[in-house]
Amino acid sequence: MGTHDMMEKEEIFSKVLRAGRRTYFFDVRATKAEDYYLTITESKKFTNDDGSFHYKKHKIYIYKEDFAEFREILSEMTNYIIDQKGDEVISERHQKDFKKEYDGEDFITTEANEVKSTESFTDIDFDDI
Repeated sequence: MGTHDMMEKEEIFSKVLRAGRRTYFFDVRATKAEDYYLTITESKKFTNDDGSFHYKKHKIYIYKEDFAEFREILSEMTNYIIDQKGDEVISERHQKDFKKEYDGEDFITTEANEVKSTESFTDIDFDDI
């Protein structure tokens, strides 16, 4: 890979948002024509049964020609959520003083952070298919 190719992937400006098991990376990068675009990467930590862990990453690219509409829709969607549900976090798991106390029963946490007993577990996660 040449120097020019390395420059293409160089981060110009970056910010990181850590949010529990998820980390969001906001990176300004340069195109071959030396114009800028934004990448947003979600990295989520998963722990294996043996205690080791791995990360799953999802990335989106947002180009300048889409900024105005993207910003407008993002603002509309976030405002809708706050207007409908307020800015208080409802999920117990996201409360700073959250503690798991389930009297020895086996429980799992779903993507929506709802706690369910594994005795009646029927949800299927299709992310890995």
